[in-house]
Amino acid sequence: MNNMNQNNGGMQKRMLIMTLVVFVFFIAYEFLVLKPQQEAKQAKITQEQVKKANSAPLVEQENTMSNGVTASAENNSKSVDALSSKAIASNSIVATVKTKHNTFEIDNLGRIAQVTLQDKQYIDENKDQIKLFEADQLRPLEVRFADSNINDEAFKVNVTASKSLLDAKTSAQELVLTQKLSDTTLTKTFKFYPDGHYDLEVKTTNAKKFFITNGFRPNVLADMYADHGMYVKQNDDTMELIEDGDLDKTKNYTGIKFVSNFDRYYATVIYNFNKSLAITVMPDNESNPSPFIHGNDNISFSGYIGPKEFKTLKALNPELTDVIEYGWFTFIAKPMFIFLQYIHNIVGNWGWTIVIVTILIKLVLYPLSYKGMVSMNKLKELAPKIKEIQEKYKDDKQKASMHMMELYKKHGANPMGGCLPIILQIPVFFAIYRVLLNAIELKGSEWILWIHDLAEMDPYFVLPILMGASMWLQQRITPNTMQDEMQRKIFQMLPIVFTFFFLWFPAGLTLYWFVNNVFTIAQQYTINKMFEKKRAIKK
Repeated sequence: MNNMNQNNGGMQKRMLIMTLVVFVFFIAYEFLVLKPQQEAKQAKITQEQVKKANSAPLVEQENTMSNGVTASAENNSKSVDALSSKAIASNSIVATVKTKHNTFEIDNLGRIAQVTLQDKQYIDENKDQIKLFEADQLRPLEVRFADSNINDEAFKVNVTASKSLLDAKTSAQELVLTQKLSDTTLTKTFKFYPDGHYDLEVKTTNAKKFFITNGFRPNVLADMYADHGMYVKQNDDTMELIEDGDLDKTKNYTGIKFVSNFDRYYATVIYNFNKSLAITVMPDNESNPSPFIHGNDNISFSGYIGPKEFKTLKALNPELTDVIEYGWFTFIAKPMFIFLQYIHNIVGNWGWTIVIVTILIKLVLYPLSYKGMVSMNKLKELAPKIKEIQEKYKDDKQKASMHMMELYKKHGANPMGGCLPIILQIPVFFAIYRVLLNAIELKGSEWILWIHDLAEMDPYFVLPILMGASMWLQQRITPNTMQDEMQRKIFQMLPIVFTFFFLWFPAGLTLYWFVNNVFTIAQQYTINKMFEKKRAIKK
């Protein structure tokens, strides 16, 4: 303790620097190292194999008319659309199911080839409705037989559908897919519901064992800022996450309540809360998890494919809210989101909800913030005396530390007092950071003026710049006991560094940080004025 106290500001300064530097390093590492790696992986996803079981559909292009005349603009547009990595050949689709919120396309092997979200907020950068899957990925509900001969045949024989078009927008509809093979007949009996989920029974004749997959995850937004991969919940309520690129060998699970393959906002989920599932997870060519559920010769379960909306998942089953993954601070983040949703139900606008909740959090944490700010003001007042002691006893560090401790005690100052409150608030910050980063509820939600989607970056960078300016102002009015020039320069650079990172953050998250800074400035200004009055009285 003595050695730490004697070194230009003591433990308080060291731990504060450590906290900020670690945080900056964490973001910088993800942005500069992990992001290029993730982008490289995403570029290779379209080259994934499983050629036999999951070959990419043929794309038919209409570049010219049969009479040699150049195709019309409309036909050219259709050809360009067909080149999309998510385009599915129409001749491979045997059934289309429309629910209130999405459209399912089922291919000739009985797999879900594509899911298109129909709610107005789910549009991509081209203003088209979002499609969840790549055309050449491992498709949900693909069946693989334990018998290799049957398995080979199954990829050559098309299924027949009881109906080619189902309208399940207002009531549940049943669809039966049948695949007649030489040694067995595979039957899939679906029941699709208006809310977009389905029940499924899969069975074979002659007791032929099979596996059925949840498929590769939706591929709409998978970046370095949020986890993406596979998530399972076991009967003892423990959760296990396997991130994309991390699976190096096959893993087996028993007693599974649900399995979810997900990106930041969307998930493919298979669940059964009455009879647990057994799954085998195999790595693909990119070490991404590919889960296969043990079907034996008959299995029933339910499924959901779509956005990870809290209300939707809770309506299906409260346990499905665990599909939303918040990282280390889930125990704080989940109640935080429930509170955000409660305020939103009252306010009706997610932007103002973020503002109100941020202020409420600051009020709750005010006692901690107050102690930290008061301690830093006291240390600032003592800085000249501390420097005097260090100069006087520069050849006797032990005596210098002893005199500084006496000085702290005499004036009621704690060298750790300014740092500990900050450290205690870090879990709360990271919790709300993960909540706002993962909340699909912000998708398409307007705030004011130019902010039309809180889940997207600020198109004009106004909020990131305001956030950086408020951080700079906060630094200016916060007492600083640092005497080392290098440390001062590092702190002066932080607003610039943070502004740079926040340029690409969702507007909702940037709004939170900006409001947090503004409220902190108000608190610090008030405490600074209080100390000025006390100093004036002493004089």
